Amino acid sequence: MTKARQPTDGGASLSQSPFDKLAAPAAAVGAASATGAKAAGVPAAPAPVSRAEPVRNRGRVDVRRSTAGRGGKTVTIVQGFVGIGLPEKEELARRMQRRCGTGGTVKEGRIEIQGDQRDAVIEILEAAGFRPVRAGG
Repeated sequence: MTKARQPTDGGASLSQSPFDKLAAPAAAVGAASATGAKAAGVPAAPAPVSRAEPVRNRGRVDVRRSTAGRGGKTVTIVQGFVGIGLPEKEELARRMQRRCGTGGTVKEGRIEIQGDQRDAVIEILEAAGFRPVRAGG
C-alpha cells in the first residue's frame, strides 16, 4: 500500500480568513454569522480603560545603595514601607526587576534590587504613590 502524499505547493487559497472574527466585537460576530456578512468590516469598539490614579502620599520610603556584606556587589535597597503587605512588596519588586533587567528579592520587609538602580526604582515608587527619598551615600 502506498500512502497518499500531501501537496506542499500551498494548495488553494482560503476563501475566508480564520482570524476575521477575532478582530470584531462579540456582538458583531454573532450578528455577522447570522447574516453571513464578514465580521472584518465591522469596526471594533475600544475596550474600556480604567485610568484610576494611584493613591498619592502612601508614605516615605528610603532608597539607598549598599555593598556591605555582599563581597563588593552593589544592591539598591528600598525600606521603610508602612501599611503594605508582602504581596504588594513582591509585586513592586517584580516591576523593579523587569524595569532594571536585574534580579532582586524581598527580605525582612525591604526590597533588594541588584546593582545601582536608584533612579529607575525611584520612578517606579513615585508612580505607585510613594515618596521615595535617597538615603545614605
